[in-house]
Amino acid sequence: MKLQLSIFFVLSITILSCNSPYTYKKKGYFKIDFPEKKYQLFDQPGYPYRFEYPVYAFVTRDTSFFGEATENPWWINIDVPKFHGRIYISYKEVGKNNFDSLVNDGYKMAYKQHTDIATSIVDSPIKTPNNAEGFYFSLGGNTATANQFFLTDSTKHFLRGALYFDATPNEDSLAIVNEFLREDLKHLINSLQWKDNKGTK
Repeated sequence: MKLQLSIFFVLSITILSCNSPYTYKKKGYFKIDFPEKKYQLFDQPGYPYRFEYPVYAFVTRDTSFFGEATENPWWINIDVPKFHGRIYISYKEVGKNNFDSLVNDGYKMAYKQHTDIATSIVDSPIKTPNNAEGFYFSLGGNTATANQFFLTDSTKHFLRGALYFDATPNEDSLAIVNEFLREDLKHLINSLQWKDNKGTK
């Protein structure tokens, strides 16, 4: 009798547990703790520009562009190690006949290299408090970069920036980090000032 009750009890538990409702669990990502927004000034002697960048980032000089030497010594990288991100900053001087080609190159870097992957590309005009103008490119989809921009005074200075991550492109997992660092890019843009050859504004 005890054996029969035990078997009945085990079978009852088994049947009831098989009929319990299944709860779907959404795919999630690790929670990210973001640092407080604070900025520091990049204003190195000899550089034709200055701007503010996050205190949780550091600047290194860029010495190569796709394996070749950079066009001039004013190219830098802004590394954000907490997010495995890097903002590439390139700079070119505007000459008598190269302004249109510099602007066209800025568009090509955003469109030509990403049109096969991007689900959307939005270019927004920029005009900063310090009279720099240009365009900001927001790219949707699993692109290598979701944020690019260029700024110029149209007579002497042309600066381009692009944010990349050392990770496989995934729009969903990178969305919150892209949004956080987009604010830093916009702060950099709005704090940018051109300098003359003597390093003054």
